[in-house]
Amino acid sequence: MKRSDQHEWDGGGIHEECGVFGIYDLDGNDVASTIYYGLFALQHRGQESCGIAVSDTSGERKVLSHKGMGLVNEVFTPDELEKLNGNIGVGHVRYSTAGSSTRENAQPLVLNYVKGTLALAHNGNLINAPELRRELEYTGAIFQTTIDSEVIAYHLARERLNCGTVEEAVALAMKKIKGAYSLVISSPRKLIAARDPFGFKPLCIGKRDNAYIVASETCALDTVGAEFIRNVEPGEIVTITPEGIASNTEMCLPKADEARCIFEYIYFARPDSHIDGVGVYQSRIMAGKYLAMDSPVEADLVVGVPESGNAAALGYSLQSGIPYGTAFVKNSYVGRTFIKPKQKNRESSVQIKLNVLKEAVQGKRVIMIDDSIVRGTTSDRIVKMLRDAGATEVHVRISSPPFLYPCYFGTDVPSSEQLIAYNRTIDEICEIIGADSLGYLSVERLGQMVDGLPHCTACFTGKYPLTPPQEDIRGEYSK
Repeated sequence: MKRSDQHEWDGGGIHEECGVFGIYDLDGNDVASTIYYGLFALQHRGQESCGIAVSDTSGERKVLSHKGMGLVNEVFTPDELEKLNGNIGVGHVRYSTAGSSTRENAQPLVLNYVKGTLALAHNGNLINAPELRRELEYTGAIFQTTIDSEVIAYHLARERLNCGTVEEAVALAMKKIKGAYSLVISSPRKLIAARDPFGFKPLCIGKRDNAYIVASETCALDTVGAEFIRNVEPGEIVTITPEGIASNTEMCLPKADEARCIFEYIYFARPDSHIDGVGVYQSRIMAGKYLAMDSPVEADLVVGVPESGNAAALGYSLQSGIPYGTAFVKNSYVGRTFIKPKQKNRESSVQIKLNVLKEAVQGKRVIMIDDSIVRGTTSDRIVKMLRDAGATEVHVRISSPPFLYPCYFGTDVPSSEQLIAYNRTIDEICEIIGADSLGYLSVERLGQMVDGLPHCTACFTGKYPLTPPQEDIRGEYSK
């Protein structure tokens, strides 16, 4: 799947890589159905493939797993879930930012090695995966997948041979791997969570009765009735055993060096999630308010492009006093457009997924809020749809700054040459998409939007928290 083939609109235009979920029920109850519902809550983070791996801490400790291509409710039937008996396990939903879209690349990865069995789920991208992979291959490693998660798995297995515990092996592996990773690992009697030192991807801990849960977002905890305990800190390794929670903070960086992906707040995360103490919904409201302050325009109606544009549109309306309304009807039963393998299958996806309410916009000056413009190939269609429905003016406001640089940490922002904002002025972009005016959120507003949390702005500024790789590590579709 080449990036140039990928249609921009799925409600935003850029995509996350994965969502992870892990649970250890200390009372011995089966956990597969809980993982299923947790993954269901994280489905927005990846709709390409999914998987669950479980084991029984009191029995043979054999790992039972099932994974496949498609949505959670397509891959897992009641019969398949019934077979997955065990009280500890991990789950994963995936969208490929590096590695092909195949069943072999679905996670969790299950490792059978000399010290036992591990199941691993990973969210993020390693920037040094190619060199680590070559190094392993030259020492005899045979890879079954094309994903960097398998590189992590190999390093875990190798380090485990030379140290006393799995969490020690995780700490040693973390000293070698570079980039973005939130990991959930189940061993025969431990559930381990680890987050890269920059904190690119979110990870949190919850508890339900006598079961501990680790998940990418708090919305997954809410879905399964778990109480939020705390976040896994950037650089922290958390080990959950029958004795409770233990923490290793050896890899933690100073707070100022942390670099959360800002797009968790702008687009990726569900609005009902809280990431590192900051509410996603409130962040989007604030983004809209800042847009209204910095890019005001006279109009009759403020609308959002569903779903992530809606909260920002409400924020714009609250700040400006211009009425907030619904202009788009979204067909919730159509899978995200990026699942389709061929461009020709995506050409009509905007109309299939999104229709305009003519009665809402006819004869009105409309402010349309969206979370981003990547290539612009879809923004022009949505603007045209509003005009065709009778809007007299269409003013576009974007709740992020212009994309100028690629991302190497798990967000599929493509090469600069494919970005509409690269080497173009805002007026030129405005003309290309056919809007009456165009305004972006400023980079300076991002920090205010997330209550001052340190975050990564590399795709807007080119200031990467880690030196970018010399070779493109974003998959064969990124060229």
